[in-house]
Amino acid sequence: MERSPWHAGEQRLQAHVGVAERMEAFGRKVIRSEMPDQHRQFYRQLPFMLLGAVDAEGNPWASILEGPPGFAHSPEPASLQLDSLPSADDPVQLQVGAAIGLLGIELHTRRRNRINGRTSEVGAHGLSVTVDQAFGNCPKYIQLRQFHSVPLADPSTRIAQRFNALDDAATAMIRSADTFFVASYVDVDNSRAVDISHRGGQAGFVRVEGNCLTIPDFAGNQHFNTLGNLLLNPRAGLLFIDFTTGDLLQLSGSTELLLDGPQVETFQGAERLWKLHVQQAVHRPAALALRWRQMS
Repeated sequence: MERSPWHAGEQRLQAHVGVAERMEAFGRKVIRSEMPDQHRQFYRQLPFMLLGAVDAEGNPWASILEGPPGFAHSPEPASLQLDSLPSADDPVQLQVGAAIGLLGIELHTRRRNRINGRTSEVGAHGLSVTVDQAFGNCPKYIQLRQFHSVPLADPSTRIAQRFNALDDAATAMIRSADTFFVASYVDVDNSRAVDISHRGGQAGFVRVEGNCLTIPDFAGNQHFNTLGNLLLNPRAGLLFIDFTTGDLLQLSGSTELLLDGPQVETFQGAERLWKLHVQQAVHRPAALALRWRQMS
């Protein structure tokens, strides 16, 4: 029998909400081992891509690569090339053969598509990714924003800070956010699969107490890519972007799922919750040339 497009964690959560049979049929239709031409053209018009990867200690991290439109391009349906690399202060540092998750998202149109795969080349100026899974996502919870670019600040003025506990500035950045990105992964059948997903809500939808973030999970596409990963491997990496300053806040830590219970009811519209216990954090001021303004 053909292998399911879903792993055991995703299947367990789909069964928990009563959609396992429907999602099995749906997944076989929409999750592909190659990018359709529409996705290949979409990636080419983007000025940035989100990525998820795992460091040598097994910590997942979420990050972002930017470049002029066309920096992401597909020479063939099963391959995506990115003419950009993580900077030296990024906790994401890639090696050939590493599992990677990619997300292309257009905030001003709410379009998004995803790739899970592995790096086939990592050179001085970019990387190539071989596709394992390619699929689209719905536009839910994406806040409309239009981008523009500014010159990057002098490197001496944007020194990365690493810490193990959230300070006041990091806490304030999280509490004001209406968007973040989450990287997670599983090791199944001696193969690693990394995913990166978008999360959005009203500003303040992520609650912070000390080093613990509590995050609502709203009604979605019922893929359960992220939560399915966390069910099997309770570790995640989060990326918060200050869309005005280009600052990045990257977090990595352990997670726990709350599928029901009274705490879920304290978040309006939440179907379940999950928590991140921050163990590592990196603040990279003015790391991006991109800036975004909110659209009405």
